[in-house]
Amino acid sequence: MKFEDMLNTITLGNSYELIKEIPDNSIDLIYVDIPYLIDNFGGGTSELARRITKLNKEDIGFISKGINYSILDDFIRVLKKVNIFIWCNKNQILDIMNYFREYYCDILVWCKTNPIPNCNNNWISNIEYCLYFRENTVKLNDGYELKSKWFLSSTNKEDKQKYKHPTIKPLELVKRHIAHTTKKREVILDCFSGSGTTCVAAKELGRQFIGIEIAPEYHKISLDRLNGILANGQISLDTIMEVKNDKKV
Repeated sequence: MKFEDMLNTITLGNSYELIKEIPDNSIDLIYVDIPYLIDNFGGGTSELARRITKLNKEDIGFISKGINYSILDDFIRVLKKVNIFIWCNKNQILDIMNYFREYYCDILVWCKTNPIPNCNNNWISNIEYCLYFRENTVKLNDGYELKSKWFLSSTNKEDKQKYKHPTIKPLELVKRHIAHTTKKREVILDCFSGSGTTCVAAKELGRQFIGIEIAPEYHKISLDRLNGILANGQISLDTIMEVKNDKKV
């Protein structure tokens, strides 16, 4: 598949294979929410753990085994300069930080105000981690509201229902990260596109994007989402309002 055919759309396929089609030094930012490495998913009380127990063995393996870290070599290859956000769970932080140890690093967090109560001998799962790495020559955009390392909100149940994805991240937070680290028309890559949040954020901010998603269900949902269609086939209210405003103009 040609690079041009992948630009500004979400492609169905295996990210480990399709990323090989992306030329060297062609991407300005990588923004990924990788499959988490789950060590005790069967006995947990988190929302993700509850959902995993209902899946078949193939799906459980895909979600719980994390990623093959060899893809990080391709991340470095396709980036013009190292400029990358990686959402991960605590079991993956050390490995990823060791890989990118020569680059500037920040640990960003999403703090949830309404986590599911955990009655086991554990802390409540009210924080998700995002690792940000960059070369010193990457210039960050100004804006005090963009620079916070933490983001406080409730779990976005409404978006989960709209787009049928268990680990969807807040669109406002993703847009903040992208706005802080890229310029208009620059190209953003998301190899684990899921419900398409990264691509939607990029589109709304006037950036170009490449999304890759391996699951046919999420691929369809994310493409529909780019066109303002919900997972149930209905047109979103935001899309209706945009059409009305265009007609007024």
